[in-house]
Amino acid sequence: MSASERSGEPAGDTRRDGSDPVGLTPLSPVGRLAATVDRLSREVRAAQAEAEGRALIELAKGILVARLGCGPAEAARQLAELAEQSQVTPLEFAVDVINQAARDRMSEVTDAFLAATAAVRTAVPDEDPDGGGTAGAGAAAEAVADSAAVRLRAAESGALAANDTQAVADALLEQALRPLGAVAVAIWAAGYDGSLTLVGSAGFPPAEAARWRYVPPDVATVARCGLTERSGQWFASLAGTGLPSVGRHQYPDGGRVAVPAGTGGRIHGVLEIVWPVPLAPQPPQVVRQVEALAELCAHTLESYTPPREPGQEPRVMPDAVELMDLADGLHDPALVLVPHLDAAGQLADFRIQHVNKRFMDPAGRPRAVVGGALLLEAYPMAAGDSELFRSVERVYATGEPFRARHMNLTALVDQVPLSAVADISVSRHGNAVLLIWRIEDETARLASLLQHAQRLGRIGGFEENLLTGEITWNGQLFDLYGRPHTSTPVPLEELAAHAHPDDAVAIGRFLRTLLHHRRPASAAFRLRRPDGVTRHVRVVAEPVLDTDDRMLLVRGACQDISAQHWTEVALAATRDQLAHTEQQAIERARLTLQLQHAIMPPEQTPLRVPDLQVAVRYRPAETEQLVGGDWYDAVMLPSGRVLLCVGDVAGHGIEAATSMVVLRNALRGLAVTGAGPGQLLSWLNIVAHHLTGGVTATAVCGLYDPARRTLRWARAGHLPPVLVRGPEARPLPLVRGMLLGAVAEAAYEEAEAQLAAGDTLLMYTDGLIERRDRPVEEALTQLLSTVRPTPNTLDQHLDRLLTYSRSDTDDDTCLVGIRVA
Repeated sequence: MSASERSGEPAGDTRRDGSDPVGLTPLSPVGRLAATVDRLSREVRAAQAEAEGRALIELAKGILVARLGCGPAEAARQLAELAEQSQVTPLEFAVDVINQAARDRMSEVTDAFLAATAAVRTAVPDEDPDGGGTAGAGAAAEAVADSAAVRLRAAESGALAANDTQAVADALLEQALRPLGAVAVAIWAAGYDGSLTLVGSAGFPPAEAARWRYVPPDVATVARCGLTERSGQWFASLAGTGLPSVGRHQYPDGGRVAVPAGTGGRIHGVLEIVWPVPLAPQPPQVVRQVEALAELCAHTLESYTPPREPGQEPRVMPDAVELMDLADGLHDPALVLVPHLDAAGQLADFRIQHVNKRFMDPAGRPRAVVGGALLLEAYPMAAGDSELFRSVERVYATGEPFRARHMNLTALVDQVPLSAVADISVSRHGNAVLLIWRIEDETARLASLLQHAQRLGRIGGFEENLLTGEITWNGQLFDLYGRPHTSTPVPLEELAAHAHPDDAVAIGRFLRTLLHHRRPASAAFRLRRPDGVTRHVRVVAEPVLDTDDRMLLVRGACQDISAQHWTEVALAATRDQLAHTEQQAIERARLTLQLQHAIMPPEQTPLRVPDLQVAVRYRPAETEQLVGGDWYDAVMLPSGRVLLCVGDVAGHGIEAATSMVVLRNALRGLAVTGAGPGQLLSWLNIVAHHLTGGVTATAVCGLYDPARRTLRWARAGHLPPVLVRGPEARPLPLVRGMLLGAVAEAAYEEAEAQLAAGDTLLMYTDGLIERRDRPVEEALTQLLSTVRPTPNTLDQHLDRLLTYSRSDTDDDTCLVGIRVA
């Protein structure tokens, strides 16, 4: 079978890309030369294919010799006869014999293709003998499977016979990948530092391959994804990944596949395959075929040696003996691990080849017992949550070192798990792995904790030997004093020279207590640093005595309390300001309350009107700071009528109280004009809008005529008066009227109520009924139920209303009541 027959190319004299040489005619000398070169190239390829086919046939003949116990000639005759009986070519039958005998990865892939072919033949029978429609689909599928088996074995033969990775790339592309639609292939070798080197390529322009000769470590490419992902990466389109890769300008939208090439648990490189168009999801048979080709590459990459640059020394990887010597020279515990493969050649575990002298087993086992054991047998917890074994496995596979701080390691001691925190370092050296760890002991951990505590607390420690004069400071104390760490520490006796002069007395008292009385002492002073900065420092020290009660040395610490000092200063100033503000608020509330009581005393002399009882009540707010603007008035006018009103200025404090005084006095002055309540509220609205700084208020105003026993009244956004007649209580019908001060001019509707003997009329502010959790209508209904029982006197009636008031707003309250005799 020729190369053109296996690859599906026409046997005629045509170029691989299907085009003739531009401008060349077959009769011209240059055209004849080009045709000759093209013919010779095809003949070379055909010769290579025939050589590969002969190699497979010779291998099959050798298998028959071993199985039949015959000579080479008899094996060749048997092979030809069996192929003729099977109606296949000798090459195809040879591949079948090899697959049956090898039972390797290639045979598994071929079996999968044959199973898929059988399914196609079953689903699509040959119904049309003329080849139309679906006829011949089963035969075509069988031919595809047979050709796939030949391609895989031919590719394997070419790869194993090749003397370099470039020849392997050419063989893989021509024999196995072009029939799958691929147009280019790249073989990458993984370096020990995580770099990638393009060691073989086919289908790429030479300049493009030279440009991608080397990829530094940690550079994200398609091949890098295949190196880190053990199952391989299948990208439908290179443009969709956003990753750079070789040939991205030639095939920007084509599919890409990057599969790791490894054997025995170690990844030696990556096989990258390029399609010219976006790649559809591939069946499992194709995926396994590509993985088998990557395994072929791994055998070649396993013995690959990077070429040396001019003048570069050859890199000699250390063997296990040299690595053992290196581990023995370390000051930390270390293990030298070598891979342990199972019967199938896959990585199963790591054998502890060597244990260095610093090693201490957590279970107390001697080094001789741990050395030579398998890692998971000696330390089964390495496969637990710490993922130590997985990290070692990844380092061995990729060659990229692993570093981790504060990893939690667990060991089984008499079936009891004991944990320790350690810093881990794992690196690959040749075919071995060096595992180093450093366990944090309690002393180092406490020292580190103390150092961080001193740094956070801005504390520096010192020790002064009084016999030798030696002084020891830690680094934090040098920083506190603003002195370089190489300078001479300051003795305690010279402490006053570095402090503010006003603190000399406190420092002298501190030194006398410490050195003369030999007792612990402390002092706070202002430290003047060489850079001109003044820090507030607290020093605490204690003497250390020997057995003869003689003072040997002094130990102590200095703490920077500048932030605390300035915080205390700020707090003291804030306390003074708060006290001053509180005093002002108390004085302001007192003045407001005095002003309110001067206008509306809680106890007022009753207004004496014939056949009419008049009573008023004022209940101030429980909190003095909430002195409000509620007001009332009940006064006999010159006309003989009685002015009755209550109001409420919005807000609290002295502003509300002064606005209340203005409105109350203005209404009194306006009432002597004889105008009705609606007109009085219109004028009062002008006062509120223009003369009180724009305050707003509510009010209800009434004029009672004793002769007619009638009440003419109007309201400005206020609650209506309540009329109690016998056992019934009801609010007077509402009349229109907006609150005071909202607009410049407003008109207020009036109404007239005819009172009878025994009637009681109540005017009140919202402080009597208002609740936070209920609407005003519900609170008003509660008020009506409270006022129905009428006590003997009007004063008792008002007092009862204040007592049983359910208001919870802590607001002041005004109440005016009249009862017709």
